[in-house]
Amino acid sequence: MRQSGLLIPTLRDEPGEAEIVSHKLMLRAGLIRKVAAGVYTYLPLGLRVIRKVERIIREELNKTGAQEVLMPIAAPAELWQETGRWDFYGKELFRLKDRHERDFCLGPTHEEIITDLVRREVRSYRQLPATFYQIQTKFRDEIRPRFGLMRGREFIMKDAYSFDADDAGAKESYRKMYEAYRTIFTRCGLTFRPVEADTGLIGGTSSHEFMVLADTGEDGIAVCDACEYAANVEHAAVRNATGGEACPRCAKPLRIVRGIEVGHVFMLGTKYSEKMKAVYLDKQGQDRAIVMGCYGIGVGRTAAAAIEQNHDAKGIIWPAPIAPFHVHVLPLAGKPGAVLDAAHALEAELEKAGMDVLLDDRDERPGVKFNDADLIGCPYHVVIGDKGLKDGQIELKERRTGAVTKLGPADAAARLKERLQAALS
Repeated sequence: MRQSGLLIPTLRDEPGEAEIVSHKLMLRAGLIRKVAAGVYTYLPLGLRVIRKVERIIREELNKTGAQEVLMPIAAPAELWQETGRWDFYGKELFRLKDRHERDFCLGPTHEEIITDLVRREVRSYRQLPATFYQIQTKFRDEIRPRFGLMRGREFIMKDAYSFDADDAGAKESYRKMYEAYRTIFTRCGLTFRPVEADTGLIGGTSSHEFMVLADTGEDGIAVCDACEYAANVEHAAVRNATGGEACPRCAKPLRIVRGIEVGHVFMLGTKYSEKMKAVYLDKQGQDRAIVMGCYGIGVGRTAAAAIEQNHDAKGIIWPAPIAPFHVHVLPLAGKPGAVLDAAHALEAELEKAGMDVLLDDRDERPGVKFNDADLIGCPYHVVIGDKGLKDGQIELKERRTGAVTKLGPADAAARLKERLQAALS
């Protein structure tokens, strides 16, 4: 794809409104633009990252047998009143009236709507278990939206809901989703820990947060290096701890690290199904409350957390699986000639090999191209200059390490494909 035809409004200076790294770099690299407090437009590069995260999510959830649906963002008040959350949720629930003065809310989560669907359509134990998910816009009227996509009011979320005949089935659905989450965040190229957590406004019997480890994380996590135990500091009863407390699982010392929540899984039990009378007929013909679980992933938060974990002083360093493009081709000429011809030929060859390619065909100085490429953060840069081309060489630079390899133009596609396959595996 030609950079001259894409809206990538990079910024040289740090925007004053941004407080954390991901917010600063998303604005500077031209991924997002603010519309209102906590509300953003995704520009072409940002949307490409979002779509790649979504694709990984879909592939892994589909493997579990989950079925994709799409629910409305506007929900009638009656459903939320059935569960008691219309009043309990507080001012974060954005309430509005239609022209007939009927109350609605913009969904911050969709337990009520999906439970209403299932109670209408699922009547027999033969239809269970079932898991449904969607990737959709949510709205929470945060009192103080900040940190860009980390704490916005409008955001893209994957939410899933499992329905089972009994606790044993619900635990199995929870396990499958828990394992799917581990695979999703691994495939996104993130370093993370699942941690035991409180159930909060969602409610239920147990939950785990999936936390991307980053020094800028808002949440403290107590982790044990001797076993796989990890819990947020509240759940581990080590609020304000500085380390050294004993792990409840193996009695070894805990240490405190910082993390960013990108996913959350809940065992809901019958909290919603009992209140909304979502029941099924068992083998004996008796009504039984359906046992539920719910599972969320913040899609935009995942992209932002990836930046918090992968950046340097020059800009973003995208993990290859969610990078907007795999390769950034940088011809050091913006006018027709041998250099641009070689760049176009390489672009076509790389794309034929299955790589996403951004070609900087702008008539800009080399320094501008290099700075923008480092800021945008594609995993691999290919630099094509007139002198090198005459010597039969181009430069392949790895963004993360800065390592530069000189090779012949004919070898570039094969070498890049080999490196990219290793990065994606």
